[in-house]
Amino acid sequence: MDFHTSGRPMSDSEAAAEAKRIIETEFRPDQPVRHFPTSFRDDSPIPAYGDTPPVKQEDHRIVPAWAAGIAVASIGVGAGVTGIGCGAWLVLQGLASVTLNSVLMVTLPFAGLAMAATAIGGAISRARSAVTKNIYEGPVTQKTEINNHSTTRGMFFARTRNDIHN
Repeated sequence: MDFHTSGRPMSDSEAAAEAKRIIETEFRPDQPVRHFPTSFRDDSPIPAYGDTPPVKQEDHRIVPAWAAGIAVASIGVGAGVTGIGCGAWLVLQGLASVTLNSVLMVTLPFAGLAMAATAIGGAISRARSAVTKNIYEGPVTQKTEINNHSTTRGMFFARTRNDIHN
């Protein structure tokens, strides 16, 4: 049962008239469809100081020579082991008792040997590059009088330069 704003129940004709009024005012086809923006662009100028928008920074990674060498050696070892495995498979294919598991078991020692050779070669290479020979020849003079001039620049990452004059 619908009630009128005065607090008494509405008759059927009043309820029909109110329903017609609501439908005509709320569901008019000539009402424009309201569009909402999906993005916003701020065209205001960038301030001379303070926060600024992020700047794309190029990525220039440097790979150490020893890491690149080990990577290339690993690829070579993998290709060599694959070649050895394919060769063993072709040689043994004619035998009826040969299965894939037996071929894999035959080539497994070769793969282990190749990986060990790569590891040993990398270790020898690093050990040889780490050895330095410093040979000092000539007279050694020790001076105890120092005329020191020191200059420090920077706040957070300070750099101190000492100029020693005799």
